[in-house]
Amino acid sequence: MPEGPEIRRAADQVEKALKGRQVMEVHFAFDHLKDYEDFFSGAKVLKIDTVGKAMLMRFSNGFTVYTHNQLYGKWVVRNAYNYPKTNRQLRFAVHNEKKSALLYSSSDIEVMRDEEVHLHPFIQRAGPDVLNDQVTVNELIERINSKKFSGRRWTALLLDQGFVAGNGNYLRSEILFKAGIHPSLRPKDCSAEQIKAAAEAIIQLTVQSYETGGITNDLDLANKLKAEGKKRSQYRHWVFNRAGQSCRIDGTPIEKITAASRRLYFCPTCQQIEELK
Repeated sequence: MPEGPEIRRAADQVEKALKGRQVMEVHFAFDHLKDYEDFFSGAKVLKIDTVGKAMLMRFSNGFTVYTHNQLYGKWVVRNAYNYPKTNRQLRFAVHNEKKSALLYSSSDIEVMRDEEVHLHPFIQRAGPDVLNDQVTVNELIERINSKKFSGRRWTALLLDQGFVAGNGNYLRSEILFKAGIHPSLRPKDCSAEQIKAAAEAIIQLTVQSYETGGITNDLDLANKLKAEGKKRSQYRHWVFNRAGQSCRIDGTPIEKITAASRRLYFCPTCQQIEELK
């Protein structure tokens, strides 16, 4: 499932293709949205916003199209009406005279008036998005330590879009590793230093992943490994998807567990439990 950084990068591509250009045609796959198709003809795309894993396409007619990629959704940008060969089902398309933005496989698509967007259930409950909101480390520390979140296990908290929008499974493992936090702990079990490290990692790793196309590893090390001919999967992450391989810090074999029904990777020595408070 794409996470916040991947959705923002897709939004950048879609925005580059559509922003400021007059819409020739819009296509919706679902019958309950068909009546909107003609309504968008002649309008312009003003911008593409994202909230975590959701995308908001803002049009000049005062309407917004909300999409969520879910597990399998994928955006494709092509020359106008140049459809790719794929077994995926086209769910939503916007065409102008030069480009087509095509959303495949996703079924979570809605049309709303601009003033209604904040009332959408996902938007209403979404936490801050570090790629789109001015979120500081101190604000995240306060949020982590709040009564609402401090008693929950990190493994569930870091997947909760109501905590921080955009976090997902690979970011969860990477954030906990960078902060030196064992996956069995809750924020209330952690030291102030760990809480600060987690807040810093949430911002730093999310931004770095967006800027690099998904690399959360130390960039100098990643570049070194890449220069040595290593595959992307071998230099992309600190711990995620590296079960049995050596920790990049101390050489301990990385372990894989299941937490909140998703796979999680950690280093048992870098993230050992020292003392529960």
